[in-house]
Amino acid sequence: MSAGSHPAFTMGPAILFCPADRPERYAKAAARADAVILDLEDAVAPAGKAAARQAMLDTPLDPARTIIRVNPVGTDDFPADLEALQGTGYTTVMLAKTEAVGQVRQVGGYSVVALCETALGILNAPALAAEENVVALMWGAEDLVASLGGTSSRHEDGRYRDVAVHARAAVLLAAGASGKAGIDSVYIDIPDAEGLAAESRDAVASGFAAKASIHPAQMPVIREAYAPDPAAVVRARAILAAARTAHGVFSFEGQMVDEPLLRHARQLVARAGE
Repeated sequence: MSAGSHPAFTMGPAILFCPADRPERYAKAAARADAVILDLEDAVAPAGKAAARQAMLDTPLDPARTIIRVNPVGTDDFPADLEALQGTGYTTVMLAKTEAVGQVRQVGGYSVVALCETALGILNAPALAAEENVVALMWGAEDLVASLGGTSSRHEDGRYRDVAVHARAAVLLAAGASGKAGIDSVYIDIPDAEGLAAESRDAVASGFAAKASIHPAQMPVIREAYAPDPAAVVRARAILAAARTAHGVFSFEGQMVDEPLLRHARQLVARAGE
């Protein structure tokens, strides 16, 4: 697999977390999102873990559009999660608080979204991305800052603090270097659709294949951000057409166009399904 491509991850850009102990929400989540993350970890209280696993068994979703977030390796719930998964048709797991390749290998029978949300996980992201069964890396801002002893991943104006900006870039670069998908972290200020839209536009422009979310109302905002602007697609097609008769670097509407710009154009046209 070449760097910069991620064919193994085809679930779409708008991904929604759903607490696994709330089966009455499963169908609505699946209807609203491109893919659903059934969460057996943070969204479920310790006393509700067993019930969440049973709900996952009793209320199946489409495996092609479902990711199961299991509890971290080393917790008592991790082996119970894996045992329950064996009774389902699900093939993709999100491994919470992934920090080492040995943890990924404990779910060797599954496609893995490695969730890098601790300092060690961020630092080991390149090695995690290189594992054969890893299809994507995601980063988690709040758990990361908590692991460092901090109290907030963002400034009061909504901008990420420098450590979060670094972690976000590090995970995306690690994913891209191994040809895997990067998934952007959730936007927790649910009423702030404008902030979510801006962050989602930045995610797609930077190269994230998808953005995770925590509320169904965030789905259309993310989808709109990932939908290519029609005028930009028209321009990209024109650049590619001009390149067919050009020799090396050329000028298009006053802009220098070389191979990196052609790759941008090809990726934009591909996102438009053309």
